[in-house]
Amino acid sequence: MPTLQTLLDQRATAWDKAQTFQNRSADDAELSAEDRAAWDAALADVERLSADIERDERHQRLAAVDYSQVVQTVKEADDERHGGPDKAAAYADAYRAWMRDGTTELSADQRTALRSGWVDGKELRAAGVATGAAGGYTVPPEFRAKLVEAQKFYSSMRDVAEVITTESGATLPWPTNDDTANVGAILAENTQVTEQDITFGTKDVDAYVYTSKLVRVSLQLLNDSAFDLEGWLAKVLGRRIGRAQNAHFTTGTGSSQPEGVQTNATIAKTGANGQTTSVTYDDAIDLIHSVDPAYRNSGRAQWMLADGTLAAFRKLKDGQNRPLWEPSVQVGVPDGLLGYAYTINTDMPAMAANAKSILFGDFYAGYLIRDVQDVQLLRLAERYADYLQVGFLAFSRSDGIPQDTAAYKAYRNSAT
Repeated sequence: MPTLQTLLDQRATAWDKAQTFQNRSADDAELSAEDRAAWDAALADVERLSADIERDERHQRLAAVDYSQVVQTVKEADDERHGGPDKAAAYADAYRAWMRDGTTELSADQRTALRSGWVDGKELRAAGVATGAAGGYTVPPEFRAKLVEAQKFYSSMRDVAEVITTESGATLPWPTNDDTANVGAILAENTQVTEQDITFGTKDVDAYVYTSKLVRVSLQLLNDSAFDLEGWLAKVLGRRIGRAQNAHFTTGTGSSQPEGVQTNATIAKTGANGQTTSVTYDDAIDLIHSVDPAYRNSGRAQWMLADGTLAAFRKLKDGQNRPLWEPSVQVGVPDGLLGYAYTINTDMPAMAANAKSILFGDFYAGYLIRDVQDVQLLRLAERYADYLQVGFLAFSRSDGIPQDTAAYKAYRNSAT
């Protein structure tokens, strides 16, 4: 199978070939049917190779959260926290026994291993004051780490926003200030200095409880040691929470849920009449320059748009008939639009009448995501005992809020 660099090289070659025909057409040269067919074939190769590159990059991201790799990356830390590899192995064995059979079937040694916890051997790994069967233990490190990674992969907002983690879920306020309209002045001799006050504001972020909803697993499946139950639950429950959070971090109303980055974004450019499902080169330039250079030149400025909107962007050309989309030819360097990277967010609105379909700016400066501790897991054994099933429920506490609305701006499609 070709390497990622090979695919990038092949796409660059196909793109150069397509550009050759494009330039001929721009020079009013009459293209033969054969040349037009070759042009179409070159563009098709670019599309196919781009899909292969995106698939390969996605595979590499997924490979980065492979179960065995996650365990390996935290193994030394686990060993140290548990007092050595033998105690860490005993903890993992006890946890798997708890998942299969619940608390009542644990041996005294297994109970001790679970109760040893992580922090100075003192923490009881329970979600509440009840027993494990009623409330459940929080997830051990190898499971929890993978659950978080799976959530991040399905959350475009977490890739670009500032993300903080707090121990408590209490409302978290912070002061704000916008002094950009105030400037200094020249002071004449023997003249008193004038005053200019500094005005502070405040913002705060809360913590909403997100649930994966309940998953019931049969005892037969739990007892099948060959089944990668932890990895399976990590993917299922993590994706559910990740999808819900990303939708709210993108378009949330701010009422009983996070306020999304797109919801109240400042509209810097509106498409002309007829542009209900389109954007122009001039629109893109205007949107870029609507963001102050302090954010635009931060090194983090980028586009955010849905995949269908990206497809429309890739068809646009500048005044020299050059495509706005810039395919990468180097591993690790993303494709670009007008010199800036882009992130595909499937929760961004598709282009439609009055839709704020494109965002541009520094989203790290502009948006804050707050997590409270880690994702946790509840085990419900007694509730479904008559079905010979065990219920599993993951939950996390998170919130998101725009923290600097000047850091990014929006393009809105025309109403008609």
